[in-house]
Amino acid sequence: MNAESIIIENERRKARNSAPFDPISGLGSVGPRFKIKRNNAQLWVPETMRSIPGLEALSDTIFERKRILHDFPYWAAKYAYIKSKGGGDDRLFVLNRPQRKLVERLESIRTAGRPIRLLLLKARQWGGSTCVQLYMIWLQLVHEKGLNSLIIAHQAAATDEIKDMFDRLMLSYPLDLLYDDDEEHGEKEPKTVGVGKSRTITRVPQRKCKIKVGSAERPDSCRGGDYNLVHCSEVGIWKATAGKSPERIARAACAGILLSPLTMIVYESTANGTGNFFHREYEAAKNGSSQFEPLFISWFDIDQYALELNDPRGFAERLLVNKDSEGAVSDRQQPGAYLWWLWEKGATLEAIAWYVAERSKYSEHGLMAAEYPSDDVEAFVHSGASVFDKYKVEELRKGCQAPRFTGEIDSPLKPASGLIPDNNFRKRQLAEVEFYAGAGAWKIWETPQYSSQCIIESRYVAVVDVGGRSAQSDWSVIAIFDREPMMRGDGPKVVAQWRGHTDFDLLAWRAALGASIYDDALLVIESNSIETHDPARNTDGDQSGFFFNRLRDIYPNLYSRQRSEEDIMRKAPRKFGFHTNVSTKPLIIATLVKVIREGLYTERDSDCIDEFLAYERRQNGSYGAIEGCHDDLLMTRAIGLHIIFHELPAPVNKAVSSSNQQRPLSPMLSSW
Repeated sequence: MNAESIIIENERRKARNSAPFDPISGLGSVGPRFKIKRNNAQLWVPETMRSIPGLEALSDTIFERKRILHDFPYWAAKYAYIKSKGGGDDRLFVLNRPQRKLVERLESIRTAGRPIRLLLLKARQWGGSTCVQLYMIWLQLVHEKGLNSLIIAHQAAATDEIKDMFDRLMLSYPLDLLYDDDEEHGEKEPKTVGVGKSRTITRVPQRKCKIKVGSAERPDSCRGGDYNLVHCSEVGIWKATAGKSPERIARAACAGILLSPLTMIVYESTANGTGNFFHREYEAAKNGSSQFEPLFISWFDIDQYALELNDPRGFAERLLVNKDSEGAVSDRQQPGAYLWWLWEKGATLEAIAWYVAERSKYSEHGLMAAEYPSDDVEAFVHSGASVFDKYKVEELRKGCQAPRFTGEIDSPLKPASGLIPDNNFRKRQLAEVEFYAGAGAWKIWETPQYSSQCIIESRYVAVVDVGGRSAQSDWSVIAIFDREPMMRGDGPKVVAQWRGHTDFDLLAWRAALGASIYDDALLVIESNSIETHDPARNTDGDQSGFFFNRLRDIYPNLYSRQRSEEDIMRKAPRKFGFHTNVSTKPLIIATLVKVIREGLYTERDSDCIDEFLAYERRQNGSYGAIEGCHDDLLMTRAIGLHIIFHELPAPVNKAVSSSNQQRPLSPMLSSW
C-alpha cells in the first residue's frame, strides 16, 4: 500500500459516508428499497411495500398511511417535531448517519417478525436515545393500538427532557393520523391526557396507549406492568446502592414483556467499565447467549468528528511511515500503530486527524476512549494504565463457558457428634471424597481424569487466594488447573473453581477436599505477612499460619517455597505457601502478562476476564483492581501460572506399578 492508494480509498469512504439521503423521496434511506413513480416523482419505498396491490395507483391519503406504516425515516422527517439543539424553532427529525445504522438494525428485527431486543453501546452526542424513543412512539402511534411504553433515564432531570420531547411531538402531530382512515373523530379533542395524579404517565386516548417515564434514581418509578416497549437509557452509569441495583431495576421494568413481535427492550449506554450489569449483558449478547443483539456505534460513525485536511497526501504518508510504531512521543498522543489501526477499522483520514487533535486534550488514552471508543472492546477499558492488552484478554474470553456441573465437594465420612476430628480421621476423609451436584459454589468445567495404567506427575495444581469472611470483603477463591494439555504443546487450563466467603477453617478444609479430588493436586496457598499485605485488598490479613497448621499434617501435596542452599545447609524448616510481596508480585504479574499476550492458557470463567480488564498499574508503581472491582480470580491465575511455567517440571506420563497404585474413583465420581 502507498499514499496514493490510501487517498483513493479515503475518497471512496468519504463518498460512502456522505451518500445522498432524502427521507422524503426515500433516496439512500434505510433498508432495502425499490423505485416507483407517483405524481411524476420518483420515490424509493421500503421493500416491504412491494406486496401492496396497485401501489402506484392508490389515492394520496391511502398511500400516505401505507407509507408511514412501513417507512420510519419518512414518518420522522414529516411528522416528528423535536427541539432544535442550537435553539430556535422545533425541527423535524431527519436521521443522521449513526441513527440510520441504528434504525436499520431495529427494522431488520421488526420486519423479520422477531421481538426487538437490543444492546446499544455508543459514543456520545449523536442522538441515540432520542432515536430509540421516537422509534417506540412510531410503533405506538402508527403500528398497533394498545402498545404501552416505559422509558427509564439515569437521572430524574432526564425524565423531564423526555416528557418535553413527547409533548412537543404530540402538539404538532396530525390528529387524523391517530385514527384509522375510516374512523370518525372530533376536530379539537385532546391528543394526550394525564393518568390520575401521576406526572410521569401520559395517555394517548385515540391509540389506547400510555407513555411512562422514570429514572434509575427512583426505582419505584421504573416498575413495569402492562408494557410492551421498554427503553433503559444510560444503563452503564446507573448507580447500585443498598436496596437497588441496575439488575433489579431492569428486571422489574421488563419482567412482564412477552417474547413476541412488536415488543421491544433496548438497553442503551455509553460504557462505564467492566464487570457491571451493562457490560455483562453486552458480552452475553455478543457471544449469543442472550435474547439481545449487540450494536456498537463508534466515534468515527459520527460525521461531526472530522477535520478538513490541507494536505491529505502528506497526512497519508505520515500514517504509512509510522504505522508500525508502538511508542508515542507524549502521553497526549497515540502511537502510529494505533492510528493505522483506526484506518484499518474504516475511519477516514479526516476522522483520524480529528482524533489526533482531540486526543491532545487527554492525559491518558483511557480517558479519550471512555468518551470516544473506537470499538466495543476499547469502550469498556478503564484507563491507559491497564496492565493487560485488552484485545489479547478478549481472545481468552472465547474459551469461557458455563460449567458442566455446580455443587459441593465433600466426604461422606462424618465425625461423631460433638467431636472435633483428629488428623487420622481427616486423612480418611480425604481418601473418600465425592461430588454432590446441585446447590453449591464449586464450578466444574472438566472432571478429574485418572488412568489405571499410568499417571501424569503433578498434573493438577490448586491455588487458594484467601479473602475475608464478610460479604463486604474480597472473595476467597480456589482455582484448579490441569497441566495435561502441556504434553501436547498446548497450555494449561482452568478446570474447576470455588469462590465465596467463609470461615478460614472451612476454607482450608474445602481447599484440601477440592485438591484431593483432583488427584491430590499440588495445593498452593497465597501467604502474605501483615507488613507486606496489600492494604488495598479487603481481606482479613495474614491467615497463612492458620492454614498450614491445619493442612501440613493431613494433606500430602502442600506447596512449599524453594529453599536456598544456605537454608538447606542450616536445615531451616520448609516455608509453606506462595509469599506475595513487593518482590514477587511484579514477577507473577509479568508472567501473567506474557501468558495472556501469547494465549498460553485456557480460561473458563468470564468473571476472571472482567478482572483482567479492570486491573491497572497505579501511579506509585503498584498493581491492583480499580475502585469497586476485585482481583481475587486474577491472583489465583497469576500465582498458579507462574508456578506452572517457572517452578514445576514438564508433566510426563509415569507407569503405575503395584506399589504406586492410584486410589480408585468413588462411585459418585464415576457417575460424572
